[in-house]
Amino acid sequence: MSYEVTCNGYLVNLEDWNEEVAKEIAEKEGVTLSEKAWDVIHYLRDEYFNNNGNQPNERNMVKHFKDVWTDMGTVDAKALYAHFPMGPAKQAGKIAGLPETKRKGGY
Repeated sequence: MSYEVTCNGYLVNLEDWNEEVAKEIAEKEGVTLSEKAWDVIHYLRDEYFNNNGNQPNERNMVKHFKDVWTDMGTVDAKALYAHFPMGPAKQAGKIAGLPETKRKGGY
């Protein structure tokens, strides 16, 4: 499978993304793609493609997943970092095949 990435590892062409590419990027990032990790990836892609290029920060991600992950007691930033230790917004966005966000931090 062939695709081009930027110097920071983000896809150059968003159309190159598929779940196999996501698995390869995740492996390079040292991330295991659990069911909840896929939830985050699909949420970020949905927001980007269906909400005018929106890339939610960690605070907005926590708000969203509090309503989605009802099987978990507390959903906070730690719950997101458990799946994406280098930062749920940036690292999950990279695995989701989205452009690099220029924003700093999650809060």
